[in-house]
Amino acid sequence: MKIAIVGAGAMGSRFGYMLHKAGNDVVLVDGWPQHVENINQQGLIVDDNGVETVAKIPAMFPEDCHEVPELIILFTKSMGLKKMLQDIQPMLGQNTKVLCLLNGLGHSETLKEYVPAENILMGVTLWTAGLQGPGHVVLSGDGNIEIQNVDPKSQAAAKEVCDVLTQAGLKAQYSENVIFSIWRKACVNGTLNSSCAILDCNIKEFGELSEAGSLIRKIIQEFAAISKTDGVILDVEEVAQGIEAIYDPDQAGAHYPSMHQDLVQNHRLTEIDYINGYVARKGQELGIATPYNQLLTTLVHAKEELLIK
Repeated sequence: MKIAIVGAGAMGSRFGYMLHKAGNDVVLVDGWPQHVENINQQGLIVDDNGVETVAKIPAMFPEDCHEVPELIILFTKSMGLKKMLQDIQPMLGQNTKVLCLLNGLGHSETLKEYVPAENILMGVTLWTAGLQGPGHVVLSGDGNIEIQNVDPKSQAAAKEVCDVLTQAGLKAQYSENVIFSIWRKACVNGTLNSSCAILDCNIKEFGELSEAGSLIRKIIQEFAAISKTDGVILDVEEVAQGIEAIYDPDQAGAHYPSMHQDLVQNHRLTEIDYINGYVARKGQELGIATPYNQLLTTLVHAKEELLIK
C-alpha cells in the first residue's frame, strides 16, 4: 500500500519503519528540517530494542508533497493539525483514507473541515517510541491499535487498513467503539504525560511515587465526569489499574512520554491543551469542577514559559 506518515516524529518514524519493513511504499512527511535532511542523507536510524538498523525511507516537507497516497496516517502534534491539513491538500485524493492517531481529544471535528467523512478513520494506539535525535528513532515495548471508520459505509476500508497495519506487526484491530478507547487513552496521557513532564521522570519513576495512585485516580475522575457528557462511561478504577500495569519496564516503564520528550528534552510546546486542557476547558463550559486538570494545564504552560525562550 502507498502510505504517507504525516508527522514523522518518534511515533511516526516507528510506524513508517515497521510499514516500510513489511513492504509498503512509505514516505515520511515532517516539518523539522534537520530530521528530514538526516533521513534523506543517511536513512532513518532505528534502535529496535537494542538492535540498530538503517531504513532507507524518503522524507519530505509537507509543502513538497504532491503525490496522492492510498493512506495517510496522521501523527502531527494536536496544535499543528489544522495547518498540516492545509499544507497537505494536494495529497488528499478523492479516495485517500486518513487515519488519525493523534494524542488528545476533539480532532474529528477538525478533520471534517478538510476530509470527507467517508475517508476519515479514527484510531488509538498504545505503541511508544522516542527520538534519540533527528533521524534516529528508539523503539521499545509492545503495543496495539484500535481503528474505526467515522462513516458507517467505510467499515470495509477500516478493516483493510487494520490488515495492512497488522501485517507490519502493529497489532491493529477493528473497534466498534473507538471513541471510548480514545477517551481511555486520553486518561493515560492525562495522568502520565503531564505528570512526567512536570516532575521530569519516566513512567516507572512516576509509578514508584507514594502519591501516584491517589493522583491518577483524581485526574481520571475528572476525565470520567467530562466523558460522560460525551456519552462515554469510564470506570475510574479499571482505567487506573490499566495505567498502573504499564509502570512495569517490560511494558512502558522505561519510556519518557511524548510531553516529556517535547518539553523537557527538546524545549518544544506541548499538546496539553488537547489533553488535560481539553478537560479543564469543557469543565468550565459545563459547570463541572476539574481542579486537578486545571492545575496540571497551568503548570505545564508555566514550564513551557520557563524552558522555551
